[in-house]
Amino acid sequence: MRHSPNGVSIHPDVSALTTATAARLITKLVDVQSRRGVATVVLTGGTVGIAMLDAVATAPARGAVDWSRVNFWWGDERFLPADSPDRNAVQADAALLSQLPVDPDRVHPVPAADEVASVEEAAAAYALALADAAAAEELAPGFEQVDPRLPRFDVLLLGVGPDAHVASLFPEMAGVRTVGETVVAVHNAPKPPPERVSLTMEAINTAEEVWLTVAGEDKAGAVGLALAGAGLVQVPAAGPRGRRKTRWLIDQSAASQLSDRLLDPEGDGPDTED
Repeated sequence: MRHSPNGVSIHPDVSALTTATAARLITKLVDVQSRRGVATVVLTGGTVGIAMLDAVATAPARGAVDWSRVNFWWGDERFLPADSPDRNAVQADAALLSQLPVDPDRVHPVPAADEVASVEEAAAAYALALADAAAAEELAPGFEQVDPRLPRFDVLLLGVGPDAHVASLFPEMAGVRTVGETVVAVHNAPKPPPERVSLTMEAINTAEEVWLTVAGEDKAGAVGLALAGAGLVQVPAAGPRGRRKTRWLIDQSAASQLSDRLLDPEGDGPDTED
């Protein structure tokens, strides 16, 4: 498999970024549903990620998607009680899922700290849920399976931290180095809470499209390093690669350290091909 250059789309501010990304996601889901009936999106948390979900929920075109036929997973989660407002799933429910006619059976949160005994158990349970979904898809017509351990991810959303972490894969830590697994338990994360569950980079890179949404001057260094080709152990944001497309959707502040050769004014870039 070869990877083409990333598509970079720059927006004037975070509001424009989240509105445009929401419209793009709606369009993508409609396209996938027109081809296969069911679409799958992997959600992210963070200020920009949740603001984008809020923009989807209020977008005039939201009705074009059959939300009852969208599967929802998470790229990472904080190991906290199920009702904690700091959980990505709780924030996503408030911003998007509770606002739309989704099928609860298609919403797959990571097990919470009051549901399982340890973060390792949560990671194992999530890996099993992913594998079960993959097994069910294998029997469905029209699905091309990428990895027998994982369902097909049509769009996988990621944020980027100032330290260049993505999901809960932090620089130089064990999670970003993990291979041979789809889900990893994270301990001693450098930002609270210290325990988390995350998809591995290996799992992230099975997605058809990976979209990294980033805003703010404090992220500019991470964006610049990632797009300049830094090593993923030191700069995890350099690691995500969609199988067909890797989109960087950023605001002007986050783009302040990019060189002109990395910019794609149309934001579409060439596809990543198998």
